[in-house]
Amino acid sequence: MSADIYKLLFFISEELDSETLMALKFLSLEYIPLKNQEDIQDPKDFFQKLQNKGLIEEEDLSFLKELLFRVNRIDLLTGKLSSSRDEMERELQIPNKAKVSPYRQLLYRISEEITSEEVASVRFLLQKELPKKKLQDNATILKLFIEMEKAGIMNETKLKVLKSILRDVRPDLSHFSFGYLKTHSSLCCFCDLVIMLCTSLQLENPYTMDNNPHGYCVILNNSDFKNPDETRRGTDKDAGKYFALKRVFEWLQFETIEHRNLEAEEICNTIKKYSNMDHSNMDCFICCLLSHGEKGKYIIKSSSYNSAAIKDLVSCFTGSECPSLAGKPKLFFIQACQGKRGQKSIPVKEDSSRQLETDALPLPSIPDWADILIGMATVEDFECYRYIEKGSAFIQCLCKEIESFCPRYVDLLTILTQVNKKMGEKEFNGKKQMPEIKSTLRRKLIFQVPTLDN
Repeated sequence: MSADIYKLLFFISEELDSETLMALKFLSLEYIPLKNQEDIQDPKDFFQKLQNKGLIEEEDLSFLKELLFRVNRIDLLTGKLSSSRDEMERELQIPNKAKVSPYRQLLYRISEEITSEEVASVRFLLQKELPKKKLQDNATILKLFIEMEKAGIMNETKLKVLKSILRDVRPDLSHFSFGYLKTHSSLCCFCDLVIMLCTSLQLENPYTMDNNPHGYCVILNNSDFKNPDETRRGTDKDAGKYFALKRVFEWLQFETIEHRNLEAEEICNTIKKYSNMDHSNMDCFICCLLSHGEKGKYIIKSSSYNSAAIKDLVSCFTGSECPSLAGKPKLFFIQACQGKRGQKSIPVKEDSSRQLETDALPLPSIPDWADILIGMATVEDFECYRYIEKGSAFIQCLCKEIESFCPRYVDLLTILTQVNKKMGEKEFNGKKQMPEIKSTLRRKLIFQVPTLDN
């Protein structure tokens, strides 16, 4: 193979975390037996084994594309492999084209829907079926599925135990295993099941998202303050070039502009400038506010500690103030605390041992203006957290879920609910963080993911 294929695999491997690697290994069990997977801890080693099996070749990257499609890494599919969601869906409907079995797809899709609390319930219900040493607290649902297969209580034609457990833990999912038993010989029917499982019912007449670009995404990123100890280290991972917010919203075809360390008056003037623009050929407006803050004042602190009231910033985009955005969605994502208290935590697995810092910002009830959404990093009175090395927990989770669900045409409010779910499962040095959604959206907002044709 040429150096180009190794360079490609290297770049893709650098974008994969341990959770995604586990999913890729699980989906490939029909090709790389478990005994040959146990020593794989790095995506590069995984790709090497696929190459040894002839599943990745310079002239044929179809299996690699399918795997990335299955784990919803559409960003890598489009950015590195010149493919798209639509292309993969069409290709995988061709008889015998899909290499990942419908059975393996089913288990993986179920794993995506199960929460950490529900995994604990699954472990409890498996006590009669599996040895205790296989039911450790850190056993993920995919690991439990593997142990069930090893014990001979689950395979492609034996899903009775799985269905029974799902009926007790997640009754809404149990019928998918039953449907699989009837339709597993038909990839097309199975894909219908996956779509039913992974997407919500769409409202008629969602917000129009036809223009390119769809609108402006303005990032106001305050990192530097008079007191050096209050520097918001790690915020560049949220907003800097090539990082979370900029990468995601440029991918979604927004014209993304970052403004750094503006004073309060500059923030107001910048917002008014965008409010006064003609958005007639735009579908949406997005503003991301990253800074410190305080409870009760509803402000963003600028680098000199002057205040810019967010209520005033949002009011610039009401129908009367910005007629060209009337009836169109206006989104505000705010990374900042709303107080100094840390939320209590029940015992859960530690999310990260890396150094944490806090931001600050309050949020009173939003005005009753239509088509506005405010996504706060945390609820009132509480802190939110930012990792120095990898950025704000809320912003990073938000971007990850957008990347995961937008290719499946899931609406924004459903994605934000998923963000709440994921954030609620995390723990930050013994504390919890729960984001808050304030919305007067009147329709579903579904971001259009670009394909090679547009």
